[in-house]
Amino acid sequence: MNELDDQLRQLVERYMTAYFVLFKNLNTQMAEVIQEDATIEQYQIIAYIATHENGTSTELAEVFSVGKSSITAIITRLVDKGLIERTRDVQDRRVVYLSLTEHGRMIYSKMQESIIDMMSSYMIHFTKEDIDGFIQPFEKMAKLVEEGNRSK
Repeated sequence: MNELDDQLRQLVERYMTAYFVLFKNLNTQMAEVIQEDATIEQYQIIAYIATHENGTSTELAEVFSVGKSSITAIITRLVDKGLIERTRDVQDRRVVYLSLTEHGRMIYSKMQESIIDMMSSYMIHFTKEDIDGFIQPFEKMAKLVEEGNRSK
């Protein structure tokens, strides 16, 4: 193994250590601040629908890389809670669009504010430049992973 490979291995190990600590704890804290309204999975679905109005279950299954039956179960629970509504396409009744109800938009807004408050309590310890310096490469990594664009 050459020196560059060893340095890369060390960087990956540092990243993975920080990733596990950060996301394990943040996910737990996020679950606590939204727990009365939704689970983390449900929140992610609600957030996606809030920003992609009239999506479909098939689209959600693709975006979240889960089976359509799993998405259908989550959607059904959210419909039962009055957070999401299903609307059939007038041209093709097989297509069902998903959108937030008024109550769903209110709950989403409340959850967003809770998460922003929680995250802000950590981010105040950094400058805007520090935050940008973290988020930009993180977004780049997310884009590469999403596109499956990795070096072989």
